[in-house]
Amino acid sequence: MKSINPISAALIFTITLLLSCNNSQKKSYEELEAELEFETMALLGEGAFWNHKTQELYWVDIEDKKFNIYNPSSVSNRIIQMPSLIGTVVPYNENEAVVALLDGVYKVDLLTEEISLLSDVESNIPENRFNDGKCDPNGNLWVGSMHFEQSKPNASVYRINEQGETVKMIDSVTISNGIVWTKDAKTMYYIDTPAGNIMGYDYNDQTSTISNGRIAVKVSEEDGFPDGMAIDENDMLWVGMWNGNAVAQYDPKKGKLVSKISVPAHNVTSCAFGGENLDILYITTSSLDMTEEEQNRFPMAGSIFMVKPGVTGVESRFFGN
Repeated sequence: MKSINPISAALIFTITLLLSCNNSQKKSYEELEAELEFETMALLGEGAFWNHKTQELYWVDIEDKKFNIYNPSSVSNRIIQMPSLIGTVVPYNENEAVVALLDGVYKVDLLTEEISLLSDVESNIPENRFNDGKCDPNGNLWVGSMHFEQSKPNASVYRINEQGETVKMIDSVTISNGIVWTKDAKTMYYIDTPAGNIMGYDYNDQTSTISNGRIAVKVSEEDGFPDGMAIDENDMLWVGMWNGNAVAQYDPKKGKLVSKISVPAHNVTSCAFGGENLDILYITTSSLDMTEEEQNRFPMAGSIFMVKPGVTGVESRFFGN
């Protein structure tokens, strides 16, 4: 048997150790894989919101103008057709929801499917449309717009109350996306997708205002572009990654990527914690903006996926509550 030079042995050990560390690190980022929950061909699935009162997932297909209500127990999906592009949806009460459409924010009667105007903000800006939004701890809807061509920062984020009173809260936005609040209601996190950052703001629950904007997380372009977002009981952020094939978990206090959930879709758009124990992460995806190779690789793109990430979420606020 040929003897090994001590220097060579040390080199081999070092290389083996480095490879082992790299593999371990990679494994920690790809430790979970999402499974198909509901097969559908949404063009631009978005706006995931878990209605904890009815145990249903509200979500939208922006491009196909559909407000969807998915029931995991019966594996059924009800579609309410909207008159224009729909950016987001949040429950209001037992019989109503609030949606952000192309030209304003509306209430939807879930029984008759009729809509009524709540706020016509930005109805005079045809180069924009509404996109993502969620409700703050006081039940106000914070909803953002986006520039159709995605090239100008001329969109904004608005706060809308039950009376339809609308206040601009953030300006100079290009594509307004994920927005969540911490459990103690002291911090709001927000995403303007092209900026590639998750912003943090101090939130005042007495006045429903924000201040002290700063970058909480700088998202690497290698991981994709941050889209819709959910928050768990530990105030960790779970972000759908457009062009990233994954949901990424970030620790906003450390500004670090913690883990990834691999999703069999190229463009992952949003997520929401659901189920009776809020321990299931439901994930929306898009079937748009893929090469032929990506279409063959991800034939279920546009569907709803799910995973149990080992943590629980928090109940999302309804409008007005």
